[in-house]
Amino acid sequence: MGVSLGYFLSQQGVNVEIFEASPSLGGLANTVTLEDGVSVDRFYHTILSSDSHLRQLCTELNIADRLRFRETKMGFYHQGEIHSMNNIVEFLRFPPLGWIDRFRLGLTVLYAQFVRDWHRLEGTSVEEWLVRLSGQRTFENIWRPMLKAKFDGGFENTPATYIWARLVRMKSTRSGASQKEEAGHLIGGYMTLIEAMVEQIEAAGGKIHLRCPVQEIVIEQGRARGVRIGHEIYPFNAVVAALQVPIFRQLIPSAGQDYHDFLGKTDYLGVICPLLVLDRPLTGFWTLNITDDRVPFTGIIETTTYIDPEFVGGHHLVYLPKYIAPGSHWQQMSDEEIKETWLQHLETMFPHFDRRWVRYFLVHRERYVEPLHWLNSTHLIPQVKTPIENLYLATTAQIYPALTNSESVTRHARRMAQIILEESLTPVSWPTCVVRQAAVLDTVA
Repeated sequence: MGVSLGYFLSQQGVNVEIFEASPSLGGLANTVTLEDGVSVDRFYHTILSSDSHLRQLCTELNIADRLRFRETKMGFYHQGEIHSMNNIVEFLRFPPLGWIDRFRLGLTVLYAQFVRDWHRLEGTSVEEWLVRLSGQRTFENIWRPMLKAKFDGGFENTPATYIWARLVRMKSTRSGASQKEEAGHLIGGYMTLIEAMVEQIEAAGGKIHLRCPVQEIVIEQGRARGVRIGHEIYPFNAVVAALQVPIFRQLIPSAGQDYHDFLGKTDYLGVICPLLVLDRPLTGFWTLNITDDRVPFTGIIETTTYIDPEFVGGHHLVYLPKYIAPGSHWQQMSDEEIKETWLQHLETMFPHFDRRWVRYFLVHRERYVEPLHWLNSTHLIPQVKTPIENLYLATTAQIYPALTNSESVTRHARRMAQIILEESLTPVSWPTCVVRQAAVLDTVA
């Protein structure tokens, strides 16, 4: 978010400086270097053929030739068996559901494509909406376990917009009469995109400050004056915080109590996401959805079904995410406990699985990953323009009801840049500070 926003502002003549707490840019889109020197994504990312803004941005930055797409497959793990779900024949044979249930499930996906006014779904719970369209048996067999896994148990206050946005995006991956699913990536991961934007920011005179955690956004007489790093204050005409809301809140101690209280109503799901690096494929599916409550991880995402292993050192990459609610006991488990628990479940799911296939097992965690939105709660979404003059907030909590993927993040950053330019009464040459704090989440949360 921060680098995208910095790029769009710099292209409009704004003098941008980005302060990043960690040794590298990227946040959740960053890479990790394996012991053999190969860099791979810390978390799983996918570019769809329908991600028009992201693809346009790649063209703008002259990196579109590094995009690769491949046909992929999706499946379900249900009652100890794997079922492929990739064409009409497989759909009609899907064992967990009767033919009426299958018809209603297909109708649910189709109906979602024709919903244009998502505000009508704001006051309807996701359970009520899905039961009405798909039926109770489909909800109990498919939707409920998937929702429980996603929300770490409780999803009762979740609006229907949550599943509507995902059904629309899922359908967008399929095109043509065959309805084949395609997914893609950038060679080098999203760091290819980030590095290209940084190059343009610096070419426009902007600056990137790494290992520079901001301690405070300095506010005087209701106006943002700059940022404090250590004991030194850096003055700026405008400050943009590209942060999760709880972190932003801690950096503005001088803001009014009413605004602090308002920001305190935004919370997030966290994630524990082990990366399993194998010497061979595991499932053959891009996504294997899990409807078994006994399995702790939300799904199995095998990104090397659409990333050629030659681009990642010949490895096969499998991500095993577990989304966690605030205060979840899963967060207290050690990496070794997570590893042993996850591997035991893989051995149960895949009797042929052999731990000798594992080259690396890396456990990655983040506390603030996906913002939570409840029934009729759009009035609680923080605005880009804060009550403090010349202070702006860029956060994924503002991306709603769209999914918080790179397509929506870059779209949001472009819109934000325009809002900031229109709001400012000073010339476009004013210096702007973009604050990123991704690396200090664990120490300040």
